[in-house]
Amino acid sequence: MFAFSKGMQRLHFCFEKEGIGMIDRQTVMHIAKLARLGLQEEEIDVFSQQLSVILENIAILQEADVSGVSPTAHASRLYNIMREDSPRPSYPPEVLLANAPAQEDNCLKVNAVLEES
Repeated sequence: MFAFSKGMQRLHFCFEKEGIGMIDRQTVMHIAKLARLGLQEEEIDVFSQQLSVILENIAILQEADVSGVSPTAHASRLYNIMREDSPRPSYPPEVLLANAPAQEDNCLKVNAVLEES
């Protein structure tokens, strides 16, 4: 069973073993409204079919026996694979600014970008 929240009420989609029902136009329009998407009329039918296929695939995945699989936060068993953050020498400013079109006091000089209110 899948549930999508709609205000205080819930829309439930029950899936039987024989087949999974299509998501109707009203539900697609509601989901689009929640996601703040503007859909064309022809897109509503396309998304209805696509969302139905996605839910069919989720229903298939829910049938998989995962009782022997430990919960994971990441696909890799590695942890803390980042190197230690330690200070080290950097390039001198002259090298870093060598291709800069304009510079001043070892800084990259750019035009001011101001918004008018």
